[in-house]
Amino acid sequence: MEKALLWGLLTSGSLLIGAIAALRFKISHKIIGFIMAFGIGALISSVCFELVETAFSESQNLFSVIAGLFAGALIYFVGDLLIDKFGGKHRKNMRGAVKENNGNVGLPILLGTILDGIPESLVIGMTIIGGGGVSAAMIVAVFLSNIPEGLTSTTGLLASGWKKRSVIGLWLAVVSVSILSAAVGYLMFARASGATKSFILSFAGGAILTMLADTMVPEAYRDSGKATGLVVVLGFCLAFAINTLE
Repeated sequence: MEKALLWGLLTSGSLLIGAIAALRFKISHKIIGFIMAFGIGALISSVCFELVETAFSESQNLFSVIAGLFAGALIYFVGDLLIDKFGGKHRKNMRGAVKENNGNVGLPILLGTILDGIPESLVIGMTIIGGGGVSAAMIVAVFLSNIPEGLTSTTGLLASGWKKRSVIGLWLAVVSVSILSAAVGYLMFARASGATKSFILSFAGGAILTMLADTMVPEAYRDSGKATGLVVVLGFCLAFAINTLE
């Protein structure tokens, strides 16, 4: 359990790193887009080799894996639609977030970031069972993908009139929820049967893939342009290499 909490803190802590960077420095859209694209590639690789492949090996049941993927995708899709309606649509887009210059942007950003981060945090906890080690590829992927979210959302919060102290407080709340999600993932996976483990892993994979397609890929391309694809492949290759060497 302690390892799940520690790794949950490390990966979600990059949100706070991104937020502090936004408070202290002016970072170009293109750099943020490149970081996001690299994280996208790493997450896609991790979903393929850490989640879906493992899910199938747990149950040897293709239907269970596919059902989990679609269930995770559907739940994320519905949650994302609801958060968009409340003003969280541009939580990963610095320019869009700045346009939402009103005092009500904080809660949607908070809820949207938690929605994005829960599947990732659950997976972190799931990979630590019976004293085993955490997936280095997944750690790198989640850590990198969280940095641009901290950057862009913080920019939106500042533009809507939030004080720096309040911004840090919000991210501390998000990090706390992510840490708890990692612990929940650990407990769920440790007690689950093979079929349940398969469904949980594929559910998280479906949610993460939908999050990437709906929010991160469009924003990364908007900020970094045609080079996005190349950087995505670099991220994919890094995560695949780490996974192979583990």
